[in-house]
Amino acid sequence: MMAAMGVSLGMMVANISAHKRGWEDRWLKFSHWAEKGKMLQKELIYLIDEDTRAFNLVMDAFALPRKTEEEAKKRLLAIQSATRYAIEIPLRVMKTSLQCFELILAMVENGNQNSLSDAGVGALAIRSAIFGAHLNVKINAHSLEDKVFVSVVLAEAANIESEAMQFEKQILENIAKKLV
Repeated sequence: MMAAMGVSLGMMVANISAHKRGWEDRWLKFSHWAEKGKMLQKELIYLIDEDTRAFNLVMDAFALPRKTEEEAKKRLLAIQSATRYAIEIPLRVMKTSLQCFELILAMVENGNQNSLSDAGVGALAIRSAIFGAHLNVKINAHSLEDKVFVSVVLAEAANIESEAMQFEKQILENIAKKLV
């Protein structure tokens, strides 16, 4: 939800910029950014529900019977499968959210400068979404038995978080320079 709000702010700046008097020749460029933002927003909103579904799959797996050895094995497999999915979804949130920074950066560099603060708030929301999703990846990875998968995913998630911090820093520094 945080990233969907963040990219929405970027889309708003794109739409404001597209309709700025004197910038008619830039309309197509800003419309392209707004459309890209809409696709990312749509994916992020889908992932909100998918994250709930992933959580419910984990809860359902834990509710399976375990009275017999066969039931216990089936339950454990279901828990592991659901847990893996509960890692994959927030990782997907992280990846999709990271793509949103391109729109925000483009709006800071080229968009209507009267909307810089909106772009900055968008960057903060996107970064928060990535950090939050990373927490979900970590907490779910803790209980997954496939340690090779966990290792790969945790490294990828850490890299995405690092990239997010770089984007955020660049965006906020660009805004600060323009507001002086």
